[in-house]
Amino acid sequence: MSPKKPQLSVHDQLKLFPIFENLDEELIRIIESRLVHKSFRKNRFIYKIDDPAEQVYFLVKGNIKIGANSLNGKEVIKSIIHPEATFGEMAIFGLETRESFAICIENDTKILEMSAANFIELMEKYPALANNVIRILSRKLHFAEKRIESLVFKDARERIIDFLKDSAKNFGKQIGYEMLLKHSLTQQDIANFTGTSRQTVTSVLNDLKKSNQIYFKRRSILIRDMTSLS
Repeated sequence: MSPKKPQLSVHDQLKLFPIFENLDEELIRIIESRLVHKSFRKNRFIYKIDDPAEQVYFLVKGNIKIGANSLNGKEVIKSIIHPEATFGEMAIFGLETRESFAICIENDTKILEMSAANFIELMEKYPALANNVIRILSRKLHFAEKRIESLVFKDARERIIDFLKDSAKNFGKQIGYEMLLKHSLTQQDIANFTGTSRQTVTSVLNDLKKSNQIYFKRRSILIRDMTSLS
């Protein structure tokens, strides 16, 4: 049995978040002192649509879906939040109520939260933090633009393959030429994220498996060769 990795202190965990990258030790300590620790079980909401937007959140463990519901009640997933990511940050830009929901998709999800008022105060006092926030939001805007282009210009199969490639690139583990992607998403979740149907996701995954481009089980997908996946 391999030894367990030593658990990081909150102080050291914060340094892994891009939003807190390259901040001085004093500011990290101040941020740590203003955080509230929370744990959630699977399918618990962090916030719902129309809830007051009063907090900013930092994901330590687990995965979270950010989404909304269409007029016909269908769930639309806007983004999947992974550890060391920030979410709910629109609260610091004057959003009064939530326009999306955030729900846990794993048990033992661990989150740090800070009041938007506290975070705004720190941004005003520490320009380095404000610059990091701008950088993170720029990345999210770029990602959102890419998703819109994908929905407009690509067919269902291409969107599903793009999802696999992007997820593997950002969160997968390289094993030789292969890439292992561990996840907590159902095929319905993938459909809701890619703007397709569960049946289409199942069909595309089975077709990729039949052509030996991927192998998948319930909680993992192995991509044989990222460069040839199509």
